[in-house]
Amino acid sequence: MTTAPDPFASVETDADPASRRDLTLAIAGLGAAILLALLSILPARFAIGMPGPTFDTLGTDDDGAALVEIAGAPTYDASGELRLTTVSVARGSSTWFSLGQVLRGWIADDRYVQPEEAVLGDPDDRDEVEQQSQDQWVTSQESATVAALTALGEDVPATIEVAALTDSTYAEGLLEPGDMITAVDGVSIDSYTDLFDQLDALAPGDDVTVTVDRDGNSVDATFATLDDGTGNAVMGIYVEPTFDMPIDVTVQIDKVGGPSAGLMFSLAIMDKLTEVDELGGAHVAGTGAISADGDVEPIGGIRMKMHGARDAGADWFLAPVENCDEVVGNIPDGLDVFAVDDLDDGYAAIEAIGAGDTSQLATCTAP
Repeated sequence: MTTAPDPFASVETDADPASRRDLTLAIAGLGAAILLALLSILPARFAIGMPGPTFDTLGTDDDGAALVEIAGAPTYDASGELRLTTVSVARGSSTWFSLGQVLRGWIADDRYVQPEEAVLGDPDDRDEVEQQSQDQWVTSQESATVAALTALGEDVPATIEVAALTDSTYAEGLLEPGDMITAVDGVSIDSYTDLFDQLDALAPGDDVTVTVDRDGNSVDATFATLDDGTGNAVMGIYVEPTFDMPIDVTVQIDKVGGPSAGLMFSLAIMDKLTEVDELGGAHVAGTGAISADGDVEPIGGIRMKMHGARDAGADWFLAPVENCDEVVGNIPDGLDVFAVDDLDDGYAAIEAIGAGDTSQLATCTAP
């Protein structure tokens, strides 16, 4: 009978130490390779953030319908692009991704990796969080419409209800949730802008007299204002405006949530409602939540959004000034970024870009 050759027959106890070392390294390397191969196909409970799709708010969908459609006022054709930007998040609990994808997320400028719960919260609360994101998406469209119309000089009538009182307000015991604000310091409040105009005339600590309708009765409440932290007078209450819109705005974009498209919605509405060609064919992207009074507010994921804008062909990007610390040092090649504090800044930026002179626009600088 022929015996099969022993594959280790040539290995002897007194073999060259270098040969034993080579064999040991080969076995260790094989073990590491097997371990990496196994890890590369195991699901990781991480969330990987990356640039998401962008949408031209001046453009149309695959069926030719305007992504931002306006009814109730004449509109005008616009050139160029105004792209809202998004972030896509892959969840380790529902998406299989490799160790290599996780490592790339840690290293790449246009990715982030965090434990899934740090990004998406407790799994038991995620349905509620997703609903909140959708609510913010809808509310941002209303705020964008009000801000755009106000910036164009159009009054948007509104009723203002007291929604809640903060712990620090001096209105405790004087105002109640459900009160309808009718006047401030004797001046009738017929719009959201009226309310802010009256408060702008005050300094923190000044007394303010608020007239409300409470169950059909007119009630006056006088109390001291607070400082909002930036030197502006506030009443220390939350209000819920109900707007009487003079136009209807419909957004044909699905599967996007959150408030961060507000700025680009407002700019698209302003562009469509004005005869002037603000962009002159320029491709501009941006991000930023917007309040009904036109304040541009900071958002998350701006590094990924800048990369998404560049990948979509944008040459310019509008960023909330409060996100500048994340912008500096992270701007992709080929993209110019301008900082905006409010809607007027954003509109001035697209006009300057369209005119080919951006020398006076604010940029993000290192602190």
